[in-house]
Amino acid sequence: MREPAWELPRSAIGLWVTESVFSTILVWLAVGAFLLFVPDDGGPLPLLHRLLPVAAGLHSVVAVGIRPWFKHRVYRWEITAEAAYTRTGWLTQTWTLVPISRIQTVDVTRGVLQQMFGLATVAVLTASSQGTVRIWHLEHDVAQRVADDLAHRAELVRDQAT
Repeated sequence: MREPAWELPRSAIGLWVTESVFSTILVWLAVGAFLLFVPDDGGPLPLLHRLLPVAAGLHSVVAVGIRPWFKHRVYRWEITAEAAYTRTGWLTQTWTLVPISRIQTVDVTRGVLQQMFGLATVAVLTASSQGTVRIWHLEHDVAQRVADDLAHRAELVRDQAT
C-alpha cells in the first residue's frame, strides 16, 4: 500500500501544542504538590525531589516542543475512489482502511479546542468496531466536504448493489 497523500493542516500543530501545554501544567502541578507535601527526609525521597523536576522539564520539552511537529509529519490520510484510509503512529504505525462499500455512517465532530483552531474530525464508521477511520483535525470546511463526498459515494455504492 502506498503512502496516503494528505497531511493535516498546520493549525493542527497549534492545537497539539495547546493540548500539550495543558497536560504539562497538570504534570507541573503534580510535581509541585509532591515537592510541597512530601518531606525529603530519608530513603529515596531526596533523590525523587531532585529527579521529578528534571523529568517534568524533559516531559515539557518533548510534549510542547517536539511531539506536535512529529505528529504532523507522521499522520497522513487519503480518500480514494475505493477507500478511506489513515496512517498514524510513531514507533508502531497503524494503517486503517475502510472500503467505500462498507461505509455506514460519516460523522463530523468539533471539540472545543478544535473549534478555536477552525478544525474538525471526520469519522467514517462501518459495522465493524475495528473498521472506523478517524481523520483528525481537518480544516472545518474541508472536513465537511470530505464527509459529504464520502456519504454521497457510499450511497451510490449502495444504490448500485440493489
